[in-house]
Amino acid sequence: MSGPRPASNQRQPVKDWLTIVQFDGRGGVRKLTEAEELEYTVQPKGFALVAGNSRAPEFKVWLKKELGDFNADLITVPSTRSRCTIFDDKALVVLRVARPGAEPEDVGRQLLSLWLEKGRVVIASELNIVEFLGISQWQQTHHAPLTPADLVARLALRAADRMEPLIERMGDSLDTIEESVMLSRGSDSRSKLAHLRRTLIGLRRLIWPQRDVLSTLEIEELSLLTSRDRIRLREAASRTARLGDELQALSERAVLVHEQILDTRAERMNQTMLVLAAVTVVLMPLTVISGILGMNVAGIPHADSPNAFWIVTAGLALLGGALFLWMRGRKWL
Repeated sequence: MSGPRPASNQRQPVKDWLTIVQFDGRGGVRKLTEAEELEYTVQPKGFALVAGNSRAPEFKVWLKKELGDFNADLITVPSTRSRCTIFDDKALVVLRVARPGAEPEDVGRQLLSLWLEKGRVVIASELNIVEFLGISQWQQTHHAPLTPADLVARLALRAADRMEPLIERMGDSLDTIEESVMLSRGSDSRSKLAHLRRTLIGLRRLIWPQRDVLSTLEIEELSLLTSRDRIRLREAASRTARLGDELQALSERAVLVHEQILDTRAERMNQTMLVLAAVTVVLMPLTVISGILGMNVAGIPHADSPNAFWIVTAGLALLGGALFLWMRGRKWL
């Protein structure tokens, strides 16, 4: 396996597909302009951030030149899950983040692959890393990450910040569905709930591995990790775990709402069956009597009486009303 090349004094021009940021290790940060060149020699306690477009062929060539073919393929190949892989004293970390305004169904498509080594962090992603990290704000506040692991923790926290609005949005959607179910309105509540449950499952599969990635990186014996870095990584892992707990709570609520929908449908079905049974009970004796009187045989009482029809009709109406009142008295209706 071809390893990354050591730091040198080589200089390469900054391209449009490449962004280089210098951290001095004391909270300061400086983004190199297009007119400047990439300098691999960094200040003591400092490190360099190299971020490139994972789809750009030029960046893939640069990665193979700097990290070797095998490591370059690991960074640029799309991954389905977040993961942390250790290579000697280096680490490959894959995270998933959300673009601003992204929908919950689109979260899993934004990948962030990081190669960590002493003095340098290489990021391959389609995201605008400078905007995502807020480099300009760090330049003003002088509170930039001090180490590569500190940068990873900041990235994980920013990813959590972008996940929280999506989780809140799904919570609001679940509240709306639950309100519709309670008010017995919204015939499409079941389909909306099914879609929401699928989204929650997808986000849970996204969040929990990311928590494990941060925990794995925290406990690894890497020379580039300090005690402060492990604390920051533990904080980021806890934040991610809290998001996972919120998703778990929403999933449990969704199950309860689904059961409520089923109970409501079962109750409506029972009411319908009860009405049909009551109609059957009321009409059964009326049908029997009218059937007997309608037989085409001789000897039917009052067959020649002109008022017999109205007398029988009134009697059947009284009998039906009596049966209805009897069932109401038994609280069957």
